[in-house]
Amino acid sequence: MTTIVFLGIDLAKNVFALHGVDAAGRACLVRPSVRRDQLLEMVAKLPPCTIGMEACSGAHHWARQFAGFGHTVRLMAPKFVAPYRMSGRRGKNDAADAAAICEAVQRPAMRFVPVKSVLAQSRLAIHTVRQGWVSARTAAINRLRGLMSEFGIVLPLKAQTVRRQAAEHIDRLTGWMKTACLDLLDELHRLDERVAQYDEHIRMMALADDRSKTLMQVPGIGATTASALLASIGHGHDFANGRQLAAWLGLVPGQYSSGGKQRLGRITKAGDSYLRTLLILGARATLAAATKKKDRLSRWAVALSERRGYWKAVVAVAAKNARMAWAMLAKGEEFKPVT
Repeated sequence: MTTIVFLGIDLAKNVFALHGVDAAGRACLVRPSVRRDQLLEMVAKLPPCTIGMEACSGAHHWARQFAGFGHTVRLMAPKFVAPYRMSGRRGKNDAADAAAICEAVQRPAMRFVPVKSVLAQSRLAIHTVRQGWVSARTAAINRLRGLMSEFGIVLPLKAQTVRRQAAEHIDRLTGWMKTACLDLLDELHRLDERVAQYDEHIRMMALADDRSKTLMQVPGIGATTASALLASIGHGHDFANGRQLAAWLGLVPGQYSSGGKQRLGRITKAGDSYLRTLLILGARATLAAATKKKDRLSRWAVALSERRGYWKAVVAVAAKNARMAWAMLAKGEEFKPVT
């Protein structure tokens, strides 16, 4: 019987597609339709092999399940799999996707996504839900501003000022309009409580882990950024150095080089936008406080801002914090401020 060496699985909610090849690259397992309740049993019966999947919803759960059967699991970003689909864009189907995944996982230069543990996914779930509450709060504020502007009450952009001025002008409204705006103010108060509750959850998670507390020693990295970094990259062993982590977060300039001439553009903004946003916000806070400090890092940040501009300095500080975070997680180093 032919031994399967590489297996590509196209994930879905209820129906999955499998494509397996042997050491010579010949297809020896082609199942375009496998029900969800059959998948685990089928994979468990296979000899240990390398399983490739796209890093999509549910991929980390299946990866942990398959790894328990002795398989080597590799997750890949969907954009890296698409070029290996033989039928191109016009011939996309589950079977073709599974074959493309099987081909992509064999490439020696392929970049893989690390499989997250249950704990890491649980921590990230708290961040995801908090972001949902923040988005809902922003939407409620904009809805309140829009409704009140219909009656000649123009509120400022600042969220805290909107709450105060909306409460001050609420008596100028009458009837159902007043009812709608009062309900929106109540909803804002409830969402504020939710966000504060999840901020406390994140703070407790960060303080419960020594690695998070170590990261929080870096200026610009607070409880939220530390816990998100730890849940996303773990010990950082999937990156060879801090520069790779900064590039994965999209904090390095994109290249448009040709003919021996190097042209660097804007930052790539690749990777995890949530982590990048947290690092940028922390860098802005660091740069704002740097003018009042005399340590080496603060002097460098202020000098860079004066020489190259504010936003380039912010990105540089964020990238430096990412590199320092990698060194602290991967090598177990402590943060040592230089005066």
